[in-house]
Formats: sequence, structure tokens, C-alpha cells
Amino acid sequence: MAYAVTNYPTKKALRDAIARDGDAGGVFQPGPFGGTPPTDGEVTLEGPHYPEPHRWYAVATVRAGRIVAVKS
Repeated sequence: MAYAVTNYPTKKALRDAIARDGDAGGVFQPGPFGGTPPTDGEVTLEGPHYPEPHRWYAVATVRAGRIVAVKS
């Protein structure tokens, strides 16, 4: 799992950012087990950021390290 760099409180806020700006920023995977998130392809996102409880999950398309679409 990865996070959007911007701490979106809802999946709708993430989708709105894509609609408004054409992308929703980058992604990162925290912690010792995270590794490097893909710069192109699909990634699973969760939010909002820890320590808040995760309330949404999404499969997003990433191009050049930027979130450009959300599937679910």
C-alpha cells in the first residue's frame, strides 16, 4: 500500500484534484517494508495518512510518478 503525497481526507477529494489539476501529485510508501512505489503503472493507495484511521482505499494509475486516474 502507498499514500498520495497530499493527505487527501476522502477518495472524492483525490478524484476532485485529478479533475481540477490533471494529476493528484506523487505517491510514497512509508516504513521499512514500503520500498519504492512505481513511477508508471498501477498502485494501491490508502488514506488519510497514519496515524488517522484509513477510511478509503483506491487503485490509481501513475504516470511519471504522478497520480493521473483512480479506478476504484
